[in-house]
Amino acid sequence: MAEKPHMNLVFIGHVDHGKSTLVGRLLLDTGHIEQHIIDKFRKEAEERGKGGFEFAYVMDGLKEERERGVTIDVAHKRMDTDKYYFTIIDAPGHRDFVKNMITGTSQADAAVLVVDANDGVQAQTKEHVFLARTLGVPRIIIAVNKMDATKPEWNEARFKEVQEEVTKLLQMVQWKIDEVPFIPVSAFVGENIAKKSENMGWYKGPCLLDALNALPAPQKPTNLPLRLPVQDVYNITGIGAVPVGRIETGIIKVGDNVIFNPSAKGGEVKSIEMHHEMMDKAEPGDNVGFNVRGIGKKDIRRGDVCGPTDKAPSIAKAFTAQIAVLQHPSVIAPGYTPVFHLHTAQVACMFEKITAKIDPKTGQVAEENPDYIKSGDIAIVYIVPTKPLVIENVKEIPQLGRFAIRDMGQTVAAGMCVKVEKKE
Repeated sequence: MAEKPHMNLVFIGHVDHGKSTLVGRLLLDTGHIEQHIIDKFRKEAEERGKGGFEFAYVMDGLKEERERGVTIDVAHKRMDTDKYYFTIIDAPGHRDFVKNMITGTSQADAAVLVVDANDGVQAQTKEHVFLARTLGVPRIIIAVNKMDATKPEWNEARFKEVQEEVTKLLQMVQWKIDEVPFIPVSAFVGENIAKKSENMGWYKGPCLLDALNALPAPQKPTNLPLRLPVQDVYNITGIGAVPVGRIETGIIKVGDNVIFNPSAKGGEVKSIEMHHEMMDKAEPGDNVGFNVRGIGKKDIRRGDVCGPTDKAPSIAKAFTAQIAVLQHPSVIAPGYTPVFHLHTAQVACMFEKITAKIDPKTGQVAEENPDYIKSGDIAIVYIVPTKPLVIENVKEIPQLGRFAIRDMGQTVAAGMCVKVEKKE
């Protein structure tokens, strides 16, 4: 049997809007977990005074998470449908976990935004939509959850109000609304998840599972030059240094001549391994370990990017970026030097100049050379890394052009590189 196309699917949204419960319910209703496991979790949840959290426990594997009733790390689960094999990423909702959300979402082919029908759009709903957009998640599905708890229940008018609210939010970041399904669901009761709901006869669209199957298959960027950010470097007896990472773009083959930047060390690919199997080549989305002739463990490190010698990864002396400021306690002005997180690198970079403020509704320049920017602003900025950094123009290699900016334990902004000034 041919392997079905693979999709990374991330669940995002405000805390307590029911993301984990929705994921648990989806896995149960598609036969990926058995009812007795849910029953066991239900008993456990009730003993902890957390009745109703049983589905969430499916994803919240960590004991600490169960006790707090909060999702901390990014959990991954496999789910097969007749069309795709999905890796489900349940992204945390809490602020302090946004960093995980960023590493989780940057790899997503599609997102399900969960919005509580009673609460509507909340601060984190906004933040997650902005992040998903800025980090380049191509498709989004809106699940309006807890429809069983509207007054009266399964209330069409309330669904429409939430749909309108979310539509405004999506339009702010230029999402194509006609490509976005809005689905009324109840994760807890299990309505409109894997089959059409009997309780909402007024709703004519797909159930959640049908909407997932209707997503367009992700295109593998095999036509772009190889970019393989290094996550780790191991020393393996008999082989030597083995860098490990996920291929973002292009293809790696045994015999290729590659270079690691910014370390500027290179050589010939001797072997490639994935899931403990030797391969001749690997492509985007594959997590591989590989060995390069003449490269020692001390030569390269996490944050380096491997690429072909003749189309080497760009080392930035400086770069121009468009950023969205998500939250900052005061203002961002030239001289500010927070940590930029991109692919596997974390590098402090300085805001040398704020070139323009952008009107989020029109995408046009609202103000040139402002003195500062603050939460909610979108701006064009000129950035100088404090040490060598690989970043690409988002128009050329989008997978290496997006980043998050963190400071004081939180994500203050997210953005994309629109122009690289290369180091000679």
